[in-house]
Amino acid sequence: MSSRLIGVGVGPGDPELVTVKGVNALRDADVVVVPVMDTGERGRAEATVLHYVGAEKVVRVVFALNERTDRARREAAWDAAGERVAGLLRAHASVAFATIGDPNVYSTFTYLAQTVGVLVPGTVVETVPGITAMQDLAARSGAVLTEGTEPLTLVPVTAGAAVLKEALQGPGTVVAYKFGRQAAEVAEALRESGRLADAVWGSALGLPEESVRPAGELDGAPLPYLSTLIAPARREGGRGGKL
Repeated sequence: MSSRLIGVGVGPGDPELVTVKGVNALRDADVVVVPVMDTGERGRAEATVLHYVGAEKVVRVVFALNERTDRARREAAWDAAGERVAGLLRAHASVAFATIGDPNVYSTFTYLAQTVGVLVPGTVVETVPGITAMQDLAARSGAVLTEGTEPLTLVPVTAGAAVLKEALQGPGTVVAYKFGRQAAEVAEALRESGRLADAVWGSALGLPEESVRPAGELDGAPLPYLSTLIAPARREGGRGGKL
């Protein structure tokens, strides 16, 4: 029988935000892979997983999670990680891969599944959805993501501040991921678009060092890499005005 590789979304950091289906997938798998940086420290995914499964079941696999400039090094790390997981799939019927947020939203799991599909043909790939950082930030801040006919645009600021500026010209809510290192550019884009007053940002959601603040308090200082921003749509016309 074919082995199964299951990408499990474990949410943005709060262990209570893992779904029941996600917990069951982690516990039912033969092994649970967690991604770690080459510096070796425990990441959010690993910390969350350890609330639900024993450490003896967890396999730490190094990914170039923080490598954005050296493509060759990043590709080599992905290949090595893929080989490691492929070996686990040859030895076990089911391998879970825990990823923060959702496995189909800017997740390392996508690249892993592509690599493993070549190394272990016939592997069945499944995903279990997870709560995303934008959902968690909306809940913690009271920001409403969408109403009526409003669109929702999700932008990774690693693509450049120009992409964010273009999105902010639209009519709907804009969510920015991974903007911490470009906090100054993000604050300026919000000011230029007139959308600073209602925007909110958050980092380390669900963790002891959590910070949820109005975007108007952005002072240009760098923030944690995994910071999230919500700039709600401009809303006029009262309740149900965009139905």
